[in-house]
Formats: sequence, structure tokens, C-alpha cells
Amino acid sequence: MTAILCLGYLAGVSIVIAALTALYLHERLRALLIGLPLWLLYVGLLSYSGVVSNTALRPPGIVYVAFPAVLFVVLVFALSGAGARIASAFPFWVIIGMQTFRIGVELLLHRLWVDGLAPRMVTYRGGNIDILIGLSAPLIAGISTRGRWGEWLALGWNVVGLLTLTNAITLSALTAPGLTLIHSEVPNMAIGVFPFTYIAGFFAPLAMALHALSIRGLRAGLREVSLDNRVRCANQETIHL
Repeated sequence: MTAILCLGYLAGVSIVIAALTALYLHERLRALLIGLPLWLLYVGLLSYSGVVSNTALRPPGIVYVAFPAVLFVVLVFALSGAGARIASAFPFWVIIGMQTFRIGVELLLHRLWVDGLAPRMVTYRGGNIDILIGLSAPLIAGISTRGRWGEWLALGWNVVGLLTLTNAITLSALTAPGLTLIHSEVPNMAIGVFPFTYIAGFFAPLAMALHALSIRGLRAGLREVSLDNRVRCANQETIHL
């Protein structure tokens, strides 16, 4: 039952991403419709075949899923010109509001704890407070439209969101079989079990990508406001002279 819920949620989030891409990024829809299914297939095959759960591999199997995803997010969304164009195409509140998907992920982790596939530590009842970012996302999305102070607050919220995401990823990794540097009542077996590998292979990188896009968009907007203010002040000084 939990596996069906995970796959259903994965499909739902993917459909929302495709719909938003079609709405704001028409020219990139084809790339998404090709690239996203291929990535999901890649993660699914590694997970279903047992590569991710194989603790004898060096590096551990999860690295073959997590590392390419994180590298793609950093290079494309955080550093490239394409990432800047994507960030500018979406309204701030849309990118921020998308982070509400993390509520579903945290509820899924809680379910995995109940099923005995994940330790309590990686849930919102343990050391993972990432659900707070998902719960606050609608509020911050609204505040981000309230002028410069709202944008600064949203920027700070994104930084906090990256920190809570890092904490969640760290707890998940350090309680995984084969590493288990943090001892818990049960190891984090779910990380290598299909379809729950999508938590590390899709949902976590998605949260990271949304933060990267949001921060780039907010910083660009704040720079434009600052530049406009300097130009206005310079014009006023010229008039006075």
C-alpha cells in the first residue's frame, strides 16, 4: 500500500511539474517530457534491480542515484544561464509554493517508519524538521509578492529550507545500511527499496532545484530594484544640480 501511495504521489508531482512547464516554459516542455521520464526510469531500474540496496558496492549504490541528480541541479539550475532564464520565467510565488510537495514526502517517511523501513529519526517525529518548510511554503509564497521586504524574507526562508533539506539528507544517509554512522532502532532500509529510492533520487533534488531557482530569481529581482533606486537617486541629484 505504501509503495502504491509513493508511486501515485510521484506521478502527481510529475504532472504538476509538466503542467507548470507548459504554462511558463513552452519551449522547454519537450526537454522535460523526454528527460524526466528517462531519469525516473534510470532511478527505478537501479532501485528495482537491487543496485541501490547493495551495501557491498563501493561507492554505495545510492551514490549512483544521488550524485548525478545533485550535480545536475548545481550545474543547470544553480550556475548556468539556462537556470537564470528558467528562474526569470516563473513568478516567485509559484516556485516557492511548489515546495508544499515536501509535506507529502514527510508523510510518506512517517508511513515508512510505521512500516519498519525507516528509523524514527528521519521523520518529523524525530530529527527531520523539513515538513515545516512545506507547511510554510504557501505563506511565504504570498509574502514574497508584498514588495522588497517580502522578497528578502523569502530569500532567508530559502536559505533555511536548504539547511533543513541538508539535515534531512544527512540523517537519511547516516542511518542507511552499510554506513549506519548514527545508530537507530532500525536502519534506513527504504532508501534502497523500490519505489522509495525516488525520495533521494527525485524528491530531494526537486526541493534543491526549487530553492536554487527561487534564490536566483529573488536575487535578480532585488538587484533590479536596487539598480532602479540608484538610477532614481542619480536622476534626482542631477535635477537638483
